[in-house]
Amino acid sequence: MSKIPSPCIDVCKFKRDGHCIGCSMTKPQKSAFKALDKDDQRVAFIELVMAQQTVLGRYAHWQKAFAKKCRKKKVALKFLGEGAAATRNEDEAA
Repeated sequence: MSKIPSPCIDVCKFKRDGHCIGCSMTKPQKSAFKALDKDDQRVAFIELVMAQQTVLGRYAHWQKAFAKKCRKKKVALKFLGEGAAATRNEDEAA
């Protein structure tokens, strides 16, 4: 089973008050995500990042880039709106 990937989309430029311009995470948040080992924890973290992006603004590009990253990792991703995401391993969906 593939783990849910990090919300990082490999831009990594911390120009918005310590927030990455690609994914909105701070350096401590990136480190914290790496420590999460359960998928439900990772989904909750992604929802936190999505809510953070809504507050900060200018992250419309992230959802498309993250969905592409999930497809590469064979993790099905569905954005439910209102800052919510649901994920499922594509092998389980078959």
